[in-house]
Amino acid sequence: MRHGLFLPPFGELAHPKYLSELAQQAEAAGWEGVFLWDHLVYPDVPQLVDPWIALTAIAGATRTIKLGPMVTPLPRRRPGGLARQVAALDLLSDGRLVLGVGLGDLRGGEFATFGEELDRRVRGEMLDESLSLLHQLLSGARVERRGKHYLVEGVQFLPTPHQQPLPTWVAARWPNRAPLRRAARYQGVFVIQVGRPEEILELRSLLAGFGVGDRPFEIVVAMAPGRDPGPWEAVGVTWYLTELGPFDLRRAAVEAVVAAGPPKTRT
Repeated sequence: MRHGLFLPPFGELAHPKYLSELAQQAEAAGWEGVFLWDHLVYPDVPQLVDPWIALTAIAGATRTIKLGPMVTPLPRRRPGGLARQVAALDLLSDGRLVLGVGLGDLRGGEFATFGEELDRRVRGEMLDESLSLLHQLLSGARVERRGKHYLVEGVQFLPTPHQQPLPTWVAARWPNRAPLRRAARYQGVFVIQVGRPEEILELRSLLAGFGVGDRPFEIVVAMAPGRDPGPWEAVGVTWYLTELGPFDLRRAAVEAVVAAGPPKTRT
């Protein structure tokens, strides 16, 4: 099992330069990944920095850790622009980018504030279509596509990312089945609101039924500091993220967690 940090770029962390310095500290302390929340606005958070700019700074300041948005809501992103960002960031990081994707969260008003699509079914359609289109664009092939939500007329995006295919983790709010079916088509699942390690066994059974098979596939969870990662490793979790925030983030407290290194198994 690998260990990463799951950080909202909010409050005292809302500066790309500071986040890049924090990622350097994490790399030195033995963490294997740094992943940032992707939001435009968030309730009761007055300071928030763009995660993609921060990830670019992190990519330039580190050498080994994985990095990426966790997760970027594709229904409010344009696939063409995102494909260019993804390719550039994966090249800059020498193939360390992981793309986390999902429907997006309506609770903070982020979609309504900017007039984005609110209907869950429609956003699901947009997510599926956008994911397929995104990977087509990242392949370097010439793309002609006239879908329900997106149109592409004969473009070829070069250069391609360093990684082919680009590792993509799909967010799934447990115990919903539809996002697990979607995740099974890609390289991993980021499981949200899972409460007990035993639930991962059921999740793995569902993924097997959706066709994951024996190929490499990441199962990712995020937990607060101080939890024992051992029971999660025992049921097949491959990435254990330590989650900080989102409110009242203090640099000193975050730095203490980072400096202590990945949590140790106690059982």
